Order: sequence, then C-alpha cells, then structure tokens
Amino acid sequence: MPRPEDGFLTKSEFAYSWLRDRIISHEFPPGEIMNQTQIARDLGISTTPLREALRRLKSEGLVELDAHRDARATTLSAEEARDLMETRLALDPLAAALAAERRSKEDIADMRAAADFDALPDRAAMPDLAAHRRFHRSIYRASHNEILISTLDALWDKADRYRLMGLRDRGGRAKADQTAEEHRLLLGAVIAGDADEASAVMTRHIRGSLGAKAAARLARTAAGSHSRDQH
Repeated sequence: MPRPEDGFLTKSEFAYSWLRDRIISHEFPPGEIMNQTQIARDLGISTTPLREALRRLKSEGLVELDAHRDARATTLSAEEARDLMETRLALDPLAAALAAERRSKEDIADMRAAADFDALPDRAAMPDLAAHRRFHRSIYRASHNEILISTLDALWDKADRYRLMGLRDRGGRAKADQTAEEHRLLLGAVIAGDADEASAVMTRHIRGSLGAKAAARLARTAAGSHSRDQH
C-alpha cells in the first residue's frame, strides 16, 4: 500500500488518485458502494481528505454521493457511451489531421516511441490501457492545440471504464491485429503529413474501438430492457 506522502502534495490528492485508478479499472465495479471508513483506514488518512477526493471524483462523473454520504462508483450507461463515441468521432480525427499538419521532429520521435507496444491482450490491465493511451496522446500532443489535447484527455479518462467492457466483444486475435495495423497506418499518415488520410484512419479506428463495442453492448441491453417493460 502506498503512503499519502509518496509523490503527492496532499492527502486528498493521494486519495483521489488511488480511488480514480480503482474506479476506472473496475476494482470498484460500476454501482458498487464504497465504504468510506474502511477506505480511509486502508489509506491511513482521515475521512476529511477522502471526502474531498470523492467530491472531485463526483465532479468528473466517476462517483455518486447521496444525502447519507454514501459513495458509489457511477454505473455505465448507454447514453454516456454514445455521447463519448459521438464526441470522439468529432475530435479524434481533428487531432490526427492537425498532428499531420503541425508535427515537429520531436513529436515524430515521441510518436514512434509511444507506438512501440504490444496489442491489448484479451485480459487487459491498466498498464496495457496506459500504453495504448500514451500512443494516442502522442498524436494529440502533436496537434499543438492545448484545448483539444485537454478535452481529449478528459474524454479518455471516462472512456477507459467502457474500454474494459468492450474487451468482452473484442473479436479475438484478428481484431487485435486490425487495431495494430490501424495504429501503424495512423502513425504513417501523421509522419507523412497527410491530414486527410490521418483523419480517415482515425475515424475508422474510433468506429471499431473498444468504446464503440461497449456502446453497442449497452444499447442492446437497454433496448432489451425496454422491450421487456412493454410486455
């Protein structure tokens, strides 16, 4: 167990980071109530910085707090999954196109280094998702649009919970190989300065992503539930 002082400015920051990682990774599954007393004890902090961390997580949509101070990880919804996909389909291709137009030698070196990772395994853990994120973020940074970069970073935080669900419908080795090929084509288009191709590859990549698979699964579940309610 890490200590509050290990690399963090405040105990609240420490609690926030610890909780956020576990919510995104589903160690606290969607909808699960979190025992604040036990968490504070495990982290070696009082409940005051813990509640500050929970309020911050609530503002990011990762935690629900009720009047009795119960905290729970927010549930995954078809609506949020859809909203994330729609927004990423608009912004990720834009970032890729701008990266192709604006990338520097340093950006190219960073993108090539970040692309050196294996495809996500069927039982991906947070380090696997982090490597995947580093590659995409290297593309975002090469756009040199700070508002776009920060917006996509925030979307990525929310989307990781859906990516873990999407692994259930991934499609095996063939899909993993396709994703790796899309990464290769995307990197090549950005380095070559081909904004149209970079945007097109990114669009295909997002449409077939783990987030898209999670959105489809949740939509099917919601439609099935609505159909049962009609009978």
